[in-house]
Amino acid sequence: MARKPRPFWKTKTLAEMSRPEWESLCDGCGRCCTVKFIDEDTGAIEFTDVACRLLDAKTCRCSNYAKRKTLVPDCIKLNARMAGELSWLPRSCAYRLIDEGKDLRWWHPLVSGSAETVHQAGVSVRGKVIPETEVEDAEERVIDWIR
Repeated sequence: MARKPRPFWKTKTLAEMSRPEWESLCDGCGRCCTVKFIDEDTGAIEFTDVACRLLDAKTCRCSNYAKRKTLVPDCIKLNARMAGELSWLPRSCAYRLIDEGKDLRWWHPLVSGSAETVHQAGVSVRGKVIPETEVEDAEERVIDWIR
Protein backbone atom coordinates (compact mmCIF):
# COMPACT_ATOMS: atom_id res chain seq x y z
CA MET A 1 0.00 0.00 0.00
CA ALA A 2 1.38 3.40 -0.99
CA ARG A 3 2.26 5.75 1.79
CA LYS A 4 0.40 9.06 1.74
CA PRO A 5 2.78 11.96 1.07
CA ARG A 6 3.38 14.36 3.94
CA PRO A 7 1.57 17.71 3.64
CA PHE A 8 3.66 20.57 2.25
CA TRP A 9 3.52 22.53 5.52
CA LYS A 10 5.34 19.65 7.24
CA THR A 11 8.07 19.37 4.62
CA LYS A 12 8.76 22.97 3.56
CA THR A 13 9.79 26.15 5.28
CA LEU A 14 7.68 29.23 4.70
CA ALA A 15 10.32 30.57 2.31
CA GLU A 16 10.20 27.36 0.23
CA MET A 17 6.46 27.44 -0.33
CA SER A 18 4.88 28.27 -3.65
CA ARG A 19 2.48 31.21 -3.83
CA PRO A 20 -0.62 28.94 -3.76
CA GLU A 21 0.79 26.99 -0.79
CA TRP A 22 1.57 30.23 1.05
CA GLU A 23 -1.90 31.65 0.44
CA SER A 24 -3.57 28.40 1.55
CA LEU A 25 -1.93 28.72 4.97
CA CYS A 26 -4.24 31.59 5.89
CA ASP A 27 -6.93 29.96 8.01
CA GLY A 28 -9.42 32.80 7.48
CA CYS A 29 -9.71 33.77 11.14
CA GLY A 30 -9.49 37.51 10.38
CA ARG A 31 -7.70 38.26 13.65
CA CYS A 32 -4.74 39.87 11.92
CA CYS A 33 -7.18 42.30 10.25
CA THR A 34 -8.20 43.97 13.49
CA VAL A 35 -6.88 47.28 14.79
CA LYS A 36 -4.04 46.85 17.27
CA PHE A 37 -2.13 49.27 19.46
CA ILE A 38 1.49 48.63 20.35
CA ASP A 39 3.10 50.47 23.25
CA GLU A 40 6.37 51.79 21.84
CA ASP A 41 8.09 51.71 25.24
CA THR A 42 7.07 48.24 26.45
CA GLY A 43 6.05 46.48 23.23
CA ALA A 44 2.76 45.50 24.87
CA ILE A 45 -0.01 44.84 22.37
CA GLU A 46 -3.63 45.77 22.85
CA PHE A 47 -6.13 44.17 20.50
CA THR A 48 -9.49 45.65 19.59
CA ASP A 49 -12.73 44.35 18.15
CA VAL A 50 -12.42 46.89 15.34
CA ALA A 51 -11.93 45.36 11.91
CA CYS A 52 -10.22 46.81 8.88
CA ARG A 53 -12.75 48.36 6.55
CA LEU A 54 -11.88 45.75 3.90
CA LEU A 55 -12.58 42.75 6.13
CA ASP A 56 -15.74 40.89 5.21
CA ALA A 57 -17.01 40.05 8.70
CA LYS A 58 -19.01 37.03 7.44
CA THR A 59 -16.22 35.27 5.57
CA CYS A 60 -13.34 36.78 7.60
CA ARG A 61 -11.52 37.41 4.34
CA CYS A 62 -10.37 40.61 2.70
CA SER A 63 -13.01 42.01 0.38
CA ASN A 64 -10.34 43.38 -1.99
CA TYR A 65 -7.24 41.30 -1.35
CA ALA A 66 -5.55 42.18 -4.65
CA LYS A 67 -5.70 45.94 -3.98
CA ARG A 68 -5.48 45.93 -0.17
CA LYS A 69 -2.10 47.72 -0.02
CA THR A 70 -3.39 50.49 -2.27
CA LEU A 71 -6.70 50.88 -0.45
CA VAL A 72 -5.23 50.50 3.05
CA PRO A 73 -1.62 51.74 2.89
CA ASP A 74 -0.72 50.49 6.39
CA CYS A 75 -1.92 46.95 5.59
CA ILE A 76 0.96 44.57 6.11
CA LYS A 77 1.80 42.13 3.35
CA LEU A 78 3.14 39.20 5.34
CA ASN A 79 6.22 37.37 4.13
CA ALA A 80 8.28 34.44 5.44
CA ARG A 81 10.78 36.66 7.26
CA MET A 82 8.06 38.64 9.02
CA ALA A 83 6.15 35.60 10.30
CA GLY A 84 8.60 35.13 13.18
CA GLU A 85 8.99 38.83 13.90
CA LEU A 86 5.41 40.07 14.27
CA SER A 87 4.47 39.56 17.90
CA TRP A 88 0.86 40.51 17.21
CA LEU A 89 0.21 37.51 14.97
CA PRO A 90 -2.18 35.24 16.87
CA ARG A 91 -0.55 32.23 18.54
CA SER A 92 -2.71 29.99 16.38
CA CYS A 93 -1.71 31.69 13.11
CA ALA A 94 -0.49 29.06 10.63
CA TYR A 95 2.37 31.27 9.49
CA ARG A 96 3.55 31.66 13.06
CA LEU A 97 3.08 27.96 13.86
CA ILE A 98 5.06 26.81 10.82
CA ASP A 99 7.79 29.35 11.56
CA GLU A 100 8.01 27.92 15.10
CA GLY A 101 8.21 24.33 13.79
CA LYS A 102 4.73 23.43 15.02
CA ASP A 103 1.81 21.75 13.25
CA LEU A 104 -1.47 23.31 12.18
CA ARG A 105 -4.47 23.14 14.50
CA TRP A 106 -7.27 20.62 13.91
CA TRP A 107 -9.64 23.35 12.75
CA HIS A 108 -7.33 24.72 10.06
CA PRO A 109 -8.99 24.26 6.64
CA LEU A 110 -5.94 22.38 5.30
CA VAL A 111 -6.34 19.84 8.12
CA SER A 112 -10.12 19.71 8.46
CA GLY A 113 -10.95 20.05 4.77
CA SER A 114 -13.48 22.79 5.53
CA ALA A 115 -13.26 26.58 5.66
CA GLU A 116 -16.03 26.52 8.29
CA THR A 117 -14.11 24.77 11.08
CA VAL A 118 -12.16 27.92 12.00
CA HIS A 119 -15.52 29.56 12.70
CA GLN A 120 -17.03 26.49 14.38
CA ALA A 121 -14.03 26.34 16.72
CA GLY A 122 -14.67 29.96 17.74
CA VAL A 123 -11.25 31.06 16.54
CA SER A 124 -12.38 33.56 13.91
CA VAL A 125 -13.65 37.10 14.38
CA ARG A 126 -17.00 36.23 12.75
CA GLY A 127 -19.72 37.92 14.77
CA LYS A 128 -17.18 39.55 17.10
CA VAL A 129 -16.00 42.69 15.29
CA ILE A 130 -17.30 45.98 13.97
CA PRO A 131 -15.91 47.82 10.94
CA GLU A 132 -13.54 50.70 11.55
CA THR A 133 -15.90 52.90 9.54
CA GLU A 134 -18.42 52.64 12.40
CA VAL A 135 -16.01 53.51 15.22
CA GLU A 136 -14.93 56.95 16.39
CA ASP A 137 -12.21 55.88 18.84
CA ALA A 138 -10.74 52.38 18.46
CA GLU A 139 -8.79 52.82 21.70
CA GLU A 140 -12.11 52.50 23.53
CA ARG A 141 -12.65 49.06 21.94
CA VAL A 142 -9.73 47.14 23.50
CA ILE A 143 -10.55 43.46 24.11
CA ASP A 144 -8.66 40.42 25.37
CA TRP A 145 -10.03 37.50 23.33
CA ILE A 146 -7.40 37.66 20.60
CA ARG A 147 -4.10 35.94 21.33
